[in-house]
Amino acid sequence: MKFKLNLVTLALLANAGIVSTAMAAGGYGIQDANTDKVKFDKWACKRCVVETGVNGTVGIGMGYNNSDDIRSANAFAAEDEFAYKVDADLKYINESGYRATVEADNLGMENGRLDVNAGKTGQYNLNLNYRQIATYKTDSAMTPYQGVGGDHLTLPDNWQTAGSSQDMTQLYSSLNPMELSLKRKRAGLGFDYTFDAEPGEELWTTYLNYQREDKTGLKQASGSFYNQSMMLAEPVDYTTDTVEAGIKLKGDNWFTALNYSGSSFKNQYSQLTFDNAFNPTFGAQTQGTMALDPDNEAHTVSLMGQVTADKTILSGRVHYGQMTQDQAFVTSGYGYQMPAESLDGRVDMTGVNLKLVSRLNRSVRIKASYDYSDRDNKTNVEEWTQISIDSTSGQVAYNTPYDITTQRAKLSANYSITRGMRLEAGYDYRQDDRSYQDRETTNEHTLWSKFRLSKFDNWDMWIKGSYGQRDGSEYQASEWTSNESNDLLRKYNLADRKRTMVEARVTHSPTEALTIDFGTRYALDDYNDTQIGLTESRDLSYNVSANYLINDDMTLTAFYSRQNIESDQSGSSNFSTPNWFGVVEDEVDVIGAGWSYNNLMEKKLRLGVDYTYSKSDSNTQVTQGVTGDYGDYYAKSHNINIYGQYQATEKMALRVDYKMEKYQDNDAGNEIAPDGIWNVVSFGSNSHDYNAHLIMLSMSYRL
Repeated sequence: MKFKLNLVTLALLANAGIVSTAMAAGGYGIQDANTDKVKFDKWACKRCVVETGVNGTVGIGMGYNNSDDIRSANAFAAEDEFAYKVDADLKYINESGYRATVEADNLGMENGRLDVNAGKTGQYNLNLNYRQIATYKTDSAMTPYQGVGGDHLTLPDNWQTAGSSQDMTQLYSSLNPMELSLKRKRAGLGFDYTFDAEPGEELWTTYLNYQREDKTGLKQASGSFYNQSMMLAEPVDYTTDTVEAGIKLKGDNWFTALNYSGSSFKNQYSQLTFDNAFNPTFGAQTQGTMALDPDNEAHTVSLMGQVTADKTILSGRVHYGQMTQDQAFVTSGYGYQMPAESLDGRVDMTGVNLKLVSRLNRSVRIKASYDYSDRDNKTNVEEWTQISIDSTSGQVAYNTPYDITTQRAKLSANYSITRGMRLEAGYDYRQDDRSYQDRETTNEHTLWSKFRLSKFDNWDMWIKGSYGQRDGSEYQASEWTSNESNDLLRKYNLADRKRTMVEARVTHSPTEALTIDFGTRYALDDYNDTQIGLTESRDLSYNVSANYLINDDMTLTAFYSRQNIESDQSGSSNFSTPNWFGVVEDEVDVIGAGWSYNNLMEKKLRLGVDYTYSKSDSNTQVTQGVTGDYGDYYAKSHNINIYGQYQATEKMALRVDYKMEKYQDNDAGNEIAPDGIWNVVSFGSNSHDYNAHLIMLSMSYRL
């Protein structure tokens, strides 16, 4: 049989390993091809045309928000009655390779973001970014204090102190509403540059990123005098500066990188002073002071690298970090000598990470890793005078410099039994060494195996099982960490534990238009040697989803997930053997569905609706002779988004969104009247039960 081989055919055959050694030896190798008459300058990829200039879309939107509960802003990202936003996805490219991109999403709303990049591909890039994040708790918290938002809270001039909140005659007439919310604004600047050893070959790159975050708002706090307390609005005015820099060197089969990251946290307020709403008792003051989050810094330097040798990849990282805090102690109203002017806190952190991946043959691949981290608290230990009811107790205490060293090792093998059938198995080990803890050392051993089957058409499934056991050194109460008198008490993070877990997932496509996915997980934690404390925990979750393409223009999706967590606890009211038992049951359900219809009205209109329902329940029962129910806590919400998009012209599109949230919760902790507890002045009822609506009209234009 005779045939002709051109240059492209030979290249494809050689790359596929079809051209034999003998053929190459006979002068038919690629290196022997005669390319003298090939006009390389005429070669062109007609389908690889890069569009120059500006292209993309830009859009604006305006919405009306109807809500009587500010918590709805967590779902709508809109706090005010009217909302505005800017969206953009723009790209600019010129013939010399310079390019710039602008991405904006909901800019102007409470979850808005902006990302701008400019540079030359493979050489340098300048990045500007902005992000806004807001979290709203309530706008109906009630307080009698004046000066909310600052660091000095005072009561009205006509305030009458009393021994009980129910006897405060000016309480209800002095209440004013306030908003508990936190807002973050992040702005960043970054630059990276790539140095070329030869044209088209990267040798090393460097980068520098700076970010500032401002966090403002109010959060819930409390101030106390002996056994009497008042809920307070703590001011939040934080500034965090973060710097990251590094350099990376790259070879044919290796790379190494040196990185630095540092952060500086500043709090505008160092302390919060507040008036005592109660009658001063036991020598208590008429005004109290509490320290707020102190300024601090953190710095980390790391060296990492990776090398590839044949079918083996070895990577590693070593790092050293230090956290410091040296803000002066708050001593307002404190009449005793301090052992130092500040904590002068310092924590050193070191770590090593190693990972090996190797393919032994076509069927077997192994992975191994080792991680070491050490947290060494080098804060000076001082002798502190203990205070009880605003007088010295005659005893001293010492600050505890907690240290922890953690080592993790993992080894696993991946075996391909046949095409579409794979088996994995592994062993995980963890050891924690703690100082000044009830248990100095804990050891965890876990064996696991995973089987995956995908050889059948339209089926993909896997199942994974694991068994782990934690034990360690002798458990004994430490005077540094606790003062409990029951030797049978065990802390759940230190106690012996046996953990059994099974996971599985199945994905099936019975037709080209339908895909069904199902997954489940069950975990059992048995604290087999615990008599007082957490004795058992069960966690069952499962989820199912479906995606159905009804026709070329219509799509339907649906999903459902559920999680059940049940925990058993035992205790002793007489500091002896267990005599009461508690069960906590938590359930979370999430249901969702979506429908979209495209290409209506001569392919100009798109309609859709998305719906989500979520509900969480929690119930606690305690048995001590008789069974008592603490009552249910629940939170449930319905969220709907109905939208339509119309292509008015070739470049301009109009869109309207209607969003609705119906939310309700029931938390006894949020249902306390300002004088509901005799020795507490609370924020009042802060449960939620609302219907909120948002209508957003937006326009986008394609350049």
